[in-house]
Amino acid sequence: MTAQLVDLRIDRGSPVPLYHQLAEQLSSAIRGGQLEPGDPFENELAMCERLGLSRPTVRRAIQEMVDQGLLVRRRGVGTTVANRKVHRRFELSSLFDELKRAGRTPRTTVLQLERVQEPSAATALDLPENTEMLSILRLRLVEDKPLALLHNWLPPEYFDLTREELEETGLYDALRTRGAKPVVARQSIGARMPTPAERRHLNLRGGQPVLTMTRMAFDVAGKAVEFGDHSYRAEDYALDMVVDER
Repeated sequence: MTAQLVDLRIDRGSPVPLYHQLAEQLSSAIRGGQLEPGDPFENELAMCERLGLSRPTVRRAIQEMVDQGLLVRRRGVGTTVANRKVHRRFELSSLFDELKRAGRTPRTTVLQLERVQEPSAATALDLPENTEMLSILRLRLVEDKPLALLHNWLPPEYFDLTREELEETGLYDALRTRGAKPVVARQSIGARMPTPAERRHLNLRGGQPVLTMTRMAFDVAGKAVEFGDHSYRAEDYALDMVVDER
């Protein structure tokens, strides 16, 4: 299969490094659908000749895209476009907001919206164990493909949340319209084999695992706003973080 050529414009008078210009344009072509998962990627030497760039410049651009999970290098196969992962940064935002920011098309199906008593969730929200809370179970899809199963519990003051509202926008947007503003959270990330319900809703097969995240979010006064227990298709989802020396 022949690699599809992307129309690339390199501005040598720009202060932006050449490798970064190249990586940004190629990344946009992948995210915009011009290059599809599994497509062969243009050969390094051919790209050097076509654009008049040095091999180290092209190689650095390609490596940057490999590091971002956009390209995959396989011995004997070459470089191909990777499966489209959602890369989520470690900041306090909703998955809906992250998808919209990345130019993706999120869709939500509310599977459950009911008042429940759940001692473990109540404890996470600093509420008495017998407190009735709002339980929300949503299936988040991107480009109509299942990505995440999101289970959240909210304090009683949010009983007025509706199915229609939750399917049109992100949970944090809905909370902000009610004066709640999560500003800090405690998160725990893990991985495990899926439950039967997760396997069914996320369309998982065989030994495919899920990534998991539990999160307790608090407002500026330290009051618990929501508790979430989420699972994601591991092959389509990644969490990005920056670490530094202490």
